[in-house]
Amino acid sequence: MKEFIISTRNRRSICITLLVLIFAFSIYAEDGESMDDTTRQGERTALVNRTIVARGIEDVDVIKAMLAVPRHRFVPETYQKDAYTDAPLSIGHGQTISQPYIVALMTELMAVDSTSKVLEIGTGSGYQAAVLAEIVDSVYTIEIICPLADRAESILDSLGYDNVYVRCGDGYQGWPEHAPFDAVIVTAAPDHIPQPLIEQLRVSGKLVIPVGSYYQELKVVTKTEAGEADIEDVIPVRFVPMTGEAQEK
Repeated sequence: MKEFIISTRNRRSICITLLVLIFAFSIYAEDGESMDDTTRQGERTALVNRTIVARGIEDVDVIKAMLAVPRHRFVPETYQKDAYTDAPLSIGHGQTISQPYIVALMTELMAVDSTSKVLEIGTGSGYQAAVLAEIVDSVYTIEIICPLADRAESILDSLGYDNVYVRCGDGYQGWPEHAPFDAVIVTAAPDHIPQPLIEQLRVSGKLVIPVGSYYQELKVVTKTEAGEADIEDVIPVRFVPMTGEAQEK
């Protein structure tokens, strides 16, 4: 008879999968969720298990947030059937709602918690802001395309995210009046790292940003006590370009 041994890694994977099922069940039971949201919770749970947990995301808060946020509410009607595929989708104006795995990965890399104040550059659909809002104290998000900012704000308000503050404008200079931030996330790719975003980080805060033109690399920038940037490359990615002042520079 062979001895069955569960490795530490497999044990952790099994525990996370069980947590996903428990969190999903608790979301089913919540009051105030629309019938459409409840119906699509099964798709959301499958997505999280199949492409979030299976690909190595381990932060429990991130997993809970990905289970809680109804991605289909941020997707245009044309793409509703694809709302729970692990792929970016068009939201108009040449912009996209990001791939769920990348949303989860970038959120995990930020290393935020319930006390964190976060700056997001590139609101887009509002989906990333909603995922962050499930975890952190407050989210300040800037979108350069005003119709997208207005649409995202309306959706976020309808879902009860009263800790997200949306502004239409160029995000290159950040949001200095609310700095410093515990973390900054950029969801469009400049060809360099904007210095104002580093300056608006707290010491040890993290900036998660895709950098590059055609070929892009997801980077994590940690602000040191000397105010310098400690930069780590993570994975190759593909984002829409960051427009406005980022292009001018």
